[in-house]
Amino acid sequence: MWRGAPDDDGAEPPLARRWPWRSTVLLTAFVLIGTNFAAHSQPLRVPLDPYARVLLLIASVLLLWRHRYPVAVAFGTATVTLGYLAAGYPYGPVLLTVAVGCFSAVVAGHRRAAWASVGLLWAGHALITLWLYRWLPPSGDKGASLTQEIVVATWVLAIVALSELARIRREQWARERADRAQAARRRADEERLRIARELHDVLAHSISVINVQAGMGLALLDSDPEQARAALTTIKAASKEALGEVRQVLDTLRTSGAAPRAPAPGLDRLPELVEQAAAAGLTVRIEGEPPRLPPGADLAAFRIVQEALTNVVRHSGSRHARVRFAHDGDALRLCIDDDGPATGADAGGSGNGLAGMRERAAALGGTIEAGPRPDGGFRVLAVLPSHLREDQ
Repeated sequence: MWRGAPDDDGAEPPLARRWPWRSTVLLTAFVLIGTNFAAHSQPLRVPLDPYARVLLLIASVLLLWRHRYPVAVAFGTATVTLGYLAAGYPYGPVLLTVAVGCFSAVVAGHRRAAWASVGLLWAGHALITLWLYRWLPPSGDKGASLTQEIVVATWVLAIVALSELARIRREQWARERADRAQAARRRADEERLRIARELHDVLAHSISVINVQAGMGLALLDSDPEQARAALTTIKAASKEALGEVRQVLDTLRTSGAAPRAPAPGLDRLPELVEQAAAAGLTVRIEGEPPRLPPGADLAAFRIVQEALTNVVRHSGSRHARVRFAHDGDALRLCIDDDGPATGADAGGSGNGLAGMRERAAALGGTIEAGPRPDGGFRVLAVLPSHLREDQ
């Protein structure tokens, strides 16, 4: 039993769940009333009687099931209509029931069944009008000409052609809906990954600074209260900054399509990173001049430096790091080095951090290389296009 193709969420489409009451009632009234008027212009046909009206009613009411049983309805309407014509009753809108049944079957994907049903009607009608008319009512009826049968055949082909056009258009709509749904899911996945990267970079950096300063404050609480106070001040500033950036990320979730309330961080905030790293006991030397980049590339470069310095603080025994900016044609080479040694098995950073840096670079058409240096320590090398347009 056909119930229509499922929607993207697996639910049945509304067309399959509803009975087409209104359209069937209107069509039934049109067939009964229209045939009554058509009979007045066909005096040589058998006059309408209760049996004729029952056949008209059956052919019309069958259309109630056209969405649930399209094949059965297509053959049913064709058979009842053929019986009606074989009985010699007047031509009229009863042929419309066959057209609707065929249309529903083709749109539902049962093309051969639809063609067979209208082919059955045409073949039966040709057999009646060219041969069996001698024995069937009305009495004295004459056979149809070849031209008349060609007209009927053309009518049948027109029904099939319109049904095929509707089927093709419906399939196009279904593909377009699927493409739109897939694009929406892809955009949602990309936005989810972007937010995950932002939260990871913000929280990992700030919590690393807080962790280092908290340990320092505890160690110096009794012996050097002023230094412990400075550590607590750094913790307060780092936590405030982290909360601000987390709120900014969360605001993008609450206000769909709205612009962020604060500008995204970029390399102009590099001195802040250096100060935070210094508060955590890491001396950072900047080599080269940070370039002016489009917003997307500027944010990616800032987050890559932030994550790399965070990894040095967390996973390296070195208290010195270098950030070098260099241009190679249309590409920016951003290199972050530390001298090591590593202080844990996950030297160089967590898998999420490195994965986030690679995703940021790949989104801009760049690359990330990260790994131990031959002479010791760890290196993160990012190559980012520096010629991107402002809208990229």
